Amino acid sequence: MATDPSSTPPVSGTRVGDLAHARSGDKGNRANIGVVAFSQSSYRLLEQRLTAELVAEYFRPLGVGEVRRYELPGILALNFVLDHALGGGASQSLRIDSQGKALGVALLELRLPDL
Repeated sequence: MATDPSSTPPVSGTRVGDLAHARSGDKGNRANIGVVAFSQSSYRLLEQRLTAELVAEYFRPLGVGEVRRYELPGILALNFVLDHALGGGASQSLRIDSQGKALGVALLELRLPDL
């Protein structure tokens, strides 16, 4: 029988993907990543540790600009908006993922810091 990953206590270096799933997309040169927690306890941990600054640093190699975080506690979700995330946008970018569809999957691999 499979265990529910949200029922295990978080340990040092917990992956975002152990606590949530994500979806991402774009509008122009902006990307949007929605992170939806598996449980209330997972949401609380993400709310504390998955900051806009951490996400900005994680995606810094892509040349990402400002990152804003929006909290949606009623649906256990965080939404991140990343400026300048797509190399000019879908019609201008030379990137393989010019629409930001893979950014959500990439964020799931981020390991959260201890507080």
